[in-house]
Amino acid sequence: MNQPSTFLTRDSLANAKILVVDDQPINIQVINQILGDSYQLNFAKTGQEALDICLRDAPDLILMDVIMPNLDGLTTCRIIKNDPEINDIPIVFITSLQRSEEENACWQAGGIDYMVKPVNPLPLKNRVRAHLTLKFQADVLKKLAYLDGLTGVYNRRYLDEYLAKQVAQAKRTKQPISLLMVDIDLFKQYNDEYGHLVADDQLKLVALTVRSSLNRPTDIAARYGGEEFTCVLPNTDERGAKHVAKQIQQAVDQLKISHRLSPHQILTVSIGVSTILPDQDYSSDLISMADKKLYKAKHTGRNKVI
Repeated sequence: MNQPSTFLTRDSLANAKILVVDDQPINIQVINQILGDSYQLNFAKTGQEALDICLRDAPDLILMDVIMPNLDGLTTCRIIKNDPEINDIPIVFITSLQRSEEENACWQAGGIDYMVKPVNPLPLKNRVRAHLTLKFQADVLKKLAYLDGLTGVYNRRYLDEYLAKQVAQAKRTKQPISLLMVDIDLFKQYNDEYGHLVADDQLKLVALTVRSSLNRPTDIAARYGGEEFTCVLPNTDERGAKHVAKQIQQAVDQLKISHRLSPHQILTVSIGVSTILPDQDYSSDLISMADKKLYKAKHTGRNKVI
Protein backbone atom coordinates (compact mmCIF):
# COMPACT_ATOMS: atom_id res chain seq x y z
CA MET A 1 0.00 0.00 0.00
CA ASN A 2 1.50 3.28 -1.07
CA GLN A 3 0.57 5.46 1.92
CA PRO A 4 2.48 8.71 2.44
CA SER A 5 4.26 8.89 5.78
CA THR A 6 3.65 11.92 7.99
CA PHE A 7 6.63 11.61 10.29
CA LEU A 8 10.30 10.67 10.32
CA THR A 9 11.80 7.75 12.20
CA ARG A 10 15.27 6.38 12.71
CA ASP A 11 14.36 3.64 10.22
CA SER A 12 13.32 6.14 7.55
CA LEU A 13 16.78 7.72 7.65
CA ALA A 14 18.45 4.31 7.64
CA ASN A 15 16.54 3.50 4.46
CA ALA A 16 17.80 6.65 2.76
CA LYS A 17 19.54 6.14 -0.59
CA ILE A 18 22.78 8.04 -1.15
CA LEU A 19 24.59 8.19 -4.49
CA VAL A 20 28.37 8.69 -4.26
CA VAL A 21 29.89 10.06 -7.48
CA ASP A 22 33.70 9.96 -7.76
CA ASP A 23 36.08 8.66 -10.40
CA GLN A 24 38.65 7.55 -7.80
CA PRO A 25 37.90 4.16 -6.20
CA ILE A 26 39.83 5.06 -3.04
CA ASN A 27 37.51 8.02 -2.38
CA ILE A 28 34.45 5.82 -2.88
CA GLN A 29 35.93 3.29 -0.47
CA VAL A 30 36.53 5.94 2.20
CA ILE A 31 32.93 7.22 2.05
CA ASN A 32 31.62 3.68 2.05
CA GLN A 33 33.56 2.98 5.28
CA ILE A 34 32.10 6.11 6.90
CA LEU A 35 28.48 5.83 5.77
CA GLY A 36 28.00 2.27 4.53
CA ASP A 37 26.62 0.93 7.81
CA SER A 38 24.10 3.74 8.18
CA TYR A 39 22.57 4.21 4.72
CA GLN A 40 21.94 2.48 1.39
CA LEU A 41 24.82 3.55 -0.81
CA ASN A 42 25.11 3.43 -4.58
CA PHE A 43 28.19 4.44 -6.56
CA ALA A 44 28.98 6.06 -9.89
CA LYS A 45 32.40 6.80 -11.39
CA THR A 46 31.24 9.25 -14.08
CA GLY A 47 28.75 12.07 -14.38
CA GLN A 48 26.81 10.22 -17.08
CA GLU A 49 26.55 7.11 -14.92
CA ALA A 50 25.22 9.29 -12.10
CA LEU A 51 22.57 10.78 -14.39
CA ASP A 52 21.50 7.32 -15.53
CA ILE A 53 21.12 6.16 -11.93
CA CYS A 54 19.15 9.27 -10.94
CA LEU A 55 16.68 8.79 -13.78
CA ARG A 56 16.33 5.09 -13.09
CA ASP A 57 16.09 5.17 -9.27
CA ALA A 58 16.46 8.65 -7.79
CA PRO A 59 18.55 8.80 -4.59
CA ASP A 60 17.67 10.91 -1.57
CA LEU A 61 21.08 12.62 -1.56
CA ILE A 62 24.12 12.87 -3.84
CA LEU A 63 27.75 13.23 -2.72
CA MET A 64 29.47 14.58 -5.82
CA ASP A 65 33.13 15.00 -6.79
CA VAL A 66 33.87 18.08 -8.89
CA ILE A 67 36.76 17.01 -11.10
CA MET A 68 35.86 14.01 -13.27
CA PRO A 69 36.66 13.17 -16.90
CA ASN A 70 34.19 14.02 -19.68
CA LEU A 71 31.21 15.17 -17.60
CA ASP A 72 32.48 16.94 -14.47
CA GLY A 73 30.56 17.34 -11.22
CA LEU A 74 29.48 20.94 -11.82
CA THR A 75 28.01 20.12 -15.23
CA THR A 76 26.33 17.01 -13.89
CA CYS A 77 24.78 19.04 -11.08
CA ARG A 78 23.45 21.65 -13.52
CA ILE A 79 21.86 18.93 -15.67
CA ILE A 80 20.15 17.43 -12.61
CA LYS A 81 18.88 20.82 -11.44
CA ASN A 82 17.43 21.53 -14.90
CA ASP A 83 15.50 18.24 -15.02
CA PRO A 84 12.08 18.56 -13.32
CA GLU A 85 12.00 14.83 -12.63
CA ILE A 86 15.09 14.86 -10.40
CA ASN A 87 15.86 18.49 -9.59
CA ASP A 88 14.83 18.15 -5.94
CA ILE A 89 17.73 15.78 -5.13
CA PRO A 90 20.12 17.62 -2.77
CA ILE A 91 23.75 17.58 -3.92
CA VAL A 92 26.76 17.92 -1.60
CA PHE A 93 30.08 18.53 -3.34
CA ILE A 94 33.11 16.75 -1.92
CA THR A 95 36.27 17.97 -3.60
CA SER A 96 39.98 18.66 -3.21
CA LEU A 97 39.45 22.19 -4.59
CA GLN A 98 39.79 24.82 -1.88
CA ARG A 99 39.85 28.27 -3.52
CA SER A 100 36.86 30.54 -2.85
CA GLU A 101 35.96 30.89 -6.52
CA GLU A 102 35.85 27.09 -6.83
CA GLU A 103 33.56 26.86 -3.81
CA ASN A 104 31.34 29.59 -5.29
CA ALA A 105 31.10 27.57 -8.51
CA CYS A 106 29.66 24.67 -6.50
CA TRP A 107 26.95 26.87 -4.99
CA GLN A 108 26.16 28.43 -8.35
CA ALA A 109 25.79 25.01 -9.95
CA GLY A 110 23.04 24.13 -7.46
CA GLY A 111 24.87 22.36 -4.64
CA ILE A 112 23.52 22.67 -1.09
CA ASP A 113 26.84 22.05 0.69
CA TYR A 114 30.56 21.80 0.13
CA MET A 115 33.22 19.66 1.85
CA VAL A 116 36.94 19.42 1.25
CA LYS A 117 38.89 16.18 0.87
CA PRO A 118 40.09 14.31 2.79
CA VAL A 119 36.72 14.22 4.51
CA ASN A 120 36.44 14.25 8.27
CA PRO A 121 34.13 11.35 9.21
CA LEU A 122 32.14 13.07 11.97
CA PRO A 123 31.28 16.27 10.05
CA LEU A 124 30.36 14.15 7.01
CA LYS A 125 27.99 12.01 9.08
CA ASN A 126 26.40 15.05 10.72
CA ARG A 127 25.94 16.96 7.47
CA VAL A 128 24.51 13.95 5.66
CA ARG A 129 22.02 13.34 8.47
CA ALA A 130 21.03 17.02 8.55
CA HIS A 131 20.48 17.23 4.78
CA LEU A 132 18.53 13.96 4.69
CA THR A 133 16.31 15.13 7.56
CA LEU A 134 15.54 18.39 5.75
CA LYS A 135 14.88 16.51 2.50
CA PHE A 136 12.51 14.04 4.15
CA GLN A 137 10.67 16.79 6.02
CA ALA A 138 10.18 18.68 2.76
CA ASP A 139 8.95 15.48 1.11
CA VAL A 140 6.41 14.92 3.91
CA LEU A 141 5.05 18.47 3.60
CA LYS A 142 4.84 18.11 -0.17
CA LYS A 143 2.97 14.82 0.12
CA LEU A 144 0.50 16.29 2.61
CA ALA A 145 -0.23 19.06 0.10
CA TYR A 146 -0.91 16.36 -2.48
CA LEU A 147 -3.50 14.43 -0.43
CA ASP A 148 -7.26 14.58 -0.92
CA GLY A 149 -8.74 15.94 2.29
CA LEU A 150 -11.73 13.59 2.44
CA THR A 151 -10.43 10.23 1.27
CA GLY A 152 -6.70 10.38 2.15
CA VAL A 153 -5.54 9.20 -1.29
CA TYR A 154 -3.62 11.49 -3.62
CA ASN A 155 -5.41 14.47 -5.18
CA ARG A 156 -5.79 15.57 -8.79
CA ARG A 157 -2.77 17.87 -8.62
CA TYR A 158 -0.47 15.01 -7.64
CA LEU A 159 -2.03 12.73 -10.23
CA ASP A 160 -1.30 15.18 -13.05
CA GLU A 161 2.35 15.60 -12.00
CA TYR A 162 2.96 11.92 -11.27
CA LEU A 163 1.35 10.72 -14.49
CA ALA A 164 3.44 13.12 -16.58
CA LYS A 165 6.64 11.89 -14.91
CA GLN A 166 5.73 8.22 -15.34
CA VAL A 167 4.80 8.62 -19.00
CA ALA A 168 8.16 10.33 -19.59
CA GLN A 169 9.91 7.51 -17.73
CA ALA A 170 8.03 4.87 -19.74
CA LYS A 171 8.98 6.59 -22.99
CA ARG A 172 12.63 6.80 -21.97
CA THR A 173 12.89 3.17 -20.85
CA LYS A 174 10.54 1.75 -23.52
CA GLN A 175 8.21 0.23 -20.94
CA PRO A 176 4.40 -0.05 -20.98
CA ILE A 177 2.27 2.09 -18.69
CA SER A 178 -1.38 1.65 -17.75
CA LEU A 179 -4.10 3.68 -16.07
CA LEU A 180 -7.40 2.74 -14.42
CA MET A 181 -10.48 4.95 -14.12
CA VAL A 182 -12.57 3.64 -11.23
CA ASP A 183 -16.10 4.97 -10.72
CA ILE A 184 -18.58 4.01 -7.99
CA ASP A 185 -21.78 2.87 -9.65
CA LEU A 186 -24.99 4.84 -8.95
CA PHE A 187 -23.29 6.83 -6.20
CA LYS A 188 -25.52 9.89 -6.61
CA GLN A 189 -28.53 7.66 -5.92
CA TYR A 190 -26.67 6.18 -2.95
CA ASN A 191 -26.01 9.68 -1.63
CA ASP A 192 -29.66 10.64 -1.98
CA GLU A 193 -30.88 7.42 -0.36
CA TYR A 194 -28.49 7.15 2.60
CA GLY A 195 -27.40 10.75 3.17
CA HIS A 196 -24.12 12.64 2.79
CA LEU A 197 -22.52 11.48 6.04
CA VAL A 198 -23.00 7.79 5.28
CA ALA A 199 -21.99 8.33 1.64
CA ASP A 200 -18.78 10.10 2.68
CA ASP A 201 -17.89 7.20 5.00
CA GLN A 202 -18.38 4.69 2.20
CA LEU A 203 -16.44 6.88 -0.24
CA LYS A 204 -13.50 6.80 2.19
CA LEU A 205 -13.81 3.03 2.54
CA VAL A 206 -13.83 2.51 -1.23
CA ALA A 207 -10.80 4.81 -1.59
CA LEU A 208 -8.91 2.79 1.03
CA THR A 209 -9.90 -0.43 -0.74
CA VAL A 210 -8.68 0.84 -4.11
CA ARG A 211 -5.37 1.98 -2.62
CA SER A 212 -4.92 -1.26 -0.66
CA SER A 213 -5.31 -3.26 -3.88
CA LEU A 214 -2.10 -1.71 -5.27
CA ASN A 215 0.93 -3.66 -4.11
CA ARG A 216 3.89 -1.94 -5.79
CA PRO A 217 5.42 1.31 -4.48
CA THR A 218 5.17 2.91 -7.92
CA ASP A 219 1.43 2.17 -8.27
CA ILE A 220 -0.65 5.06 -6.94
CA ALA A 221 -4.34 5.83 -6.45
CA ALA A 222 -5.75 9.35 -6.68
CA ARG A 223 -9.17 10.90 -6.39
CA TYR A 224 -10.01 12.23 -9.83
CA GLY A 225 -13.19 13.95 -8.73
CA GLY A 226 -16.46 13.15 -6.99
CA GLU A 227 -16.75 9.37 -6.72
CA GLU A 228 -14.12 8.69 -9.38
CA PHE A 229 -10.58 7.43 -8.74
CA THR A 230 -7.56 6.95 -10.97
CA CYS A 231 -4.77 4.40 -10.59
CA VAL A 232 -1.43 4.84 -12.36
CA LEU A 233 0.38 1.55 -13.03
CA PRO A 234 3.91 2.04 -14.42
CA ASN A 235 5.60 -0.82 -16.26
CA THR A 236 2.26 -2.63 -16.61
CA ASP A 237 0.72 -3.99 -19.80
CA GLU A 238 -3.02 -4.33 -20.48
CA ARG A 239 -3.22 -7.86 -19.12
CA GLY A 240 -1.57 -6.85 -15.86
CA ALA A 241 -3.72 -3.72 -15.58
CA LYS A 242 -6.94 -5.68 -16.05
CA HIS A 243 -5.79 -8.13 -13.39
CA VAL A 244 -5.35 -5.25 -10.93
CA ALA A 245 -8.68 -3.76 -12.00
CA LYS A 246 -10.50 -7.03 -11.34
CA GLN A 247 -8.84 -7.27 -7.93
CA ILE A 248 -10.20 -3.81 -7.11
CA GLN A 249 -13.66 -4.71 -8.42
CA GLN A 250 -13.76 -7.90 -6.35
CA ALA A 251 -12.41 -6.18 -3.24
CA VAL A 252 -15.18 -3.55 -3.41
CA ASP A 253 -17.81 -6.29 -3.97
CA GLN A 254 -16.52 -8.09 -0.88
CA LEU A 255 -17.20 -5.01 1.26
CA LYS A 256 -20.91 -5.88 0.87
CA ILE A 257 -22.00 -2.25 1.28
CA SER A 258 -25.79 -2.28 0.97
CA HIS A 259 -27.23 -0.25 -1.93
CA ARG A 260 -30.97 -0.78 -2.28
CA LEU A 261 -31.17 1.19 -5.54
CA SER A 262 -28.52 -0.88 -7.32
CA PRO A 263 -29.51 -3.93 -9.38
CA HIS A 264 -26.68 -5.72 -7.54
CA GLN A 265 -28.05 -4.59 -4.13
CA ILE A 266 -24.51 -3.65 -3.07
CA LEU A 267 -22.13 -0.81 -3.86
CA THR A 268 -20.07 -1.70 -6.94
CA VAL A 269 -17.50 -0.07 -9.23
CA SER A 270 -16.98 0.10 -12.97
CA ILE A 271 -13.42 0.38 -14.29
CA GLY A 272 -11.95 1.54 -17.58
CA VAL A 273 -8.42 0.40 -18.48
CA SER A 274 -6.00 2.14 -20.84
CA THR A 275 -2.47 1.11 -21.78
CA ILE A 276 0.39 2.51 -23.84
CA LEU A 277 2.83 -0.10 -25.14
CA PRO A 278 6.44 0.59 -26.21
CA ASP A 279 5.53 0.51 -29.92
CA GLN A 280 2.73 3.05 -29.46
CA ASP A 281 2.65 6.85 -29.22
CA TYR A 282 3.47 7.92 -25.65
CA SER A 283 1.71 11.24 -26.22
CA SER A 284 -1.62 9.40 -26.18
CA ASP A 285 -3.99 10.60 -23.43
CA LEU A 286 -4.27 7.71 -20.98
CA ILE A 287 -7.02 9.42 -18.99
CA SER A 288 -9.18 10.08 -22.05
CA MET A 289 -8.67 6.52 -23.28
CA ALA A 290 -9.62 5.03 -19.89
CA ASP A 291 -12.59 7.37 -19.57
CA LYS A 292 -14.02 6.07 -22.85
CA LYS A 293 -13.64 2.49 -21.59
CA LEU A 294 -15.30 3.49 -18.31
CA TYR A 295 -18.22 5.03 -20.21
CA LYS A 296 -18.70 1.75 -22.03
CA ALA A 297 -18.57 -0.22 -18.78
CA LYS A 298 -21.16 2.09 -17.19
CA HIS A 299 -23.55 1.76 -20.15
CA THR A 300 -23.30 -2.01 -20.57
CA GLY A 301 -24.41 -3.11 -17.11
CA ARG A 302 -21.93 -1.58 -14.63
CA ASN A 303 -19.84 -3.54 -12.10
CA LYS A 304 -17.40 -4.59 -14.79
CA VAL A 305 -13.88 -4.03 -16.16
CA ILE A 306 -13.36 -2.95 -19.78
